[in-house]
Amino acid sequence: MELLFIALGGAVLGIAARYALPGRMTHGAVLVPAIGTAVASTVWVALTWLGLPWNEGWIWWVTLGVTALASVAADLALVRTRTAGDELMLHTLLRDGHPTGA
Repeated sequence: MELLFIALGGAVLGIAARYALPGRMTHGAVLVPAIGTAVASTVWVALTWLGLPWNEGWIWWVTLGVTALASVAADLALVRTRTAGDELMLHTLLRDGHPTGA
């Protein structure tokens, strides 16, 4: 049951990162929340395998902290790479000829 709660927390942190940071129009609406969910679930399972008890606060704080950092980093990286790719494509299209094909 705790894994469900932590996955939901990861999704919420991913949504918060998507809408708090600029450039959200450069990637899909579900991508950053999905990354947050996956990171939160993976970190939670890894920490439980390492022996951290699920009923203490440390596992929750570490998992949600890593998830917040990963969501922000993923969003910033996606915006940067997508913007650079779009600019490169625009320059390529303008260099090769008229963009309308005429």
